Amino acid sequence: MRIWVNGALQDSGQAAVSVLDHGITVGDGIFETVKAVEGRPFALGRHLDRLERSARGLGLPAPDRESVRRACAEVLDANPAPLGRLRITYTGGLGPLGSDRGDHGPTLIVALGEVARRPDAAPVVTVPWTRNEHSAVAGLKTTSYAENVVALARAHEYGASEAILGNTAGRLCEGTGSNVFVVLDGRIVTPPLSSGCLAGVTRALVLQWLEAAEEDLPLSVLQRADEVFLTGTLRDVQGVSRVDDRELPGAPGPVTAKVMAVFAERAAAEMEP
Repeated sequence: MRIWVNGALQDSGQAAVSVLDHGITVGDGIFETVKAVEGRPFALGRHLDRLERSARGLGLPAPDRESVRRACAEVLDANPAPLGRLRITYTGGLGPLGSDRGDHGPTLIVALGEVARRPDAAPVVTVPWTRNEHSAVAGLKTTSYAENVVALARAHEYGASEAILGNTAGRLCEGTGSNVFVVLDGRIVTPPLSSGCLAGVTRALVLQWLEAAEEDLPLSVLQRADEVFLTGTLRDVQGVSRVDDRELPGAPGPVTAKVMAVFAERAAAEMEP
């Protein structure tokens, strides 16, 4: 594997950043995961828009958009794969052992890993921890992912593929790496960004391409929704077959199946929606 690190491709065995990089010592960094299909990135422009928003939110200098695009292109060319996870990581760079940043400039890393297509439906569990919708980093895609790691490990313990979190107000928020939609009497609904959830790229496209709405929802809606589905860069649209102990037989249901079909058709027709 060839990885882009600070301006050049390197073999994965030699690619390295300083152990004093602020992204390592305090999690001072942001990232994007982009789906790559036969060497072509999907919705890269939208992902770079969000990378810039996250950088502003953390007070990092804006990433050079063309440099990131060039890095992505070179990594994709160097690592052919039918379906890949293109990971863009941007950190505060070399810094002191504390919260203060150094003045060495940011670190940019771009890497690609081959992935398999997700199943059409999967089980999820709710977890006891909450998203803080009032946090300074709410809605930012930061590298401080430890609580997601813990929550996803809990999901795996219960035989599920994703963990769903509420926020401090007890409202439905998001998964560890996905946005959540529910179907209520034929209506497609997802929590608003004010819930603290990430502004997912796939979420935005589902809202744009289908008749979906944003509404505050109690976490308990998962126990009465007709259908539940997840959206995410590598999931696209994925039905939910079980929420905790509640089975959703036949998942993906008819509304979810329609969403999946529309998304697949539109995404295949336009790589930069």
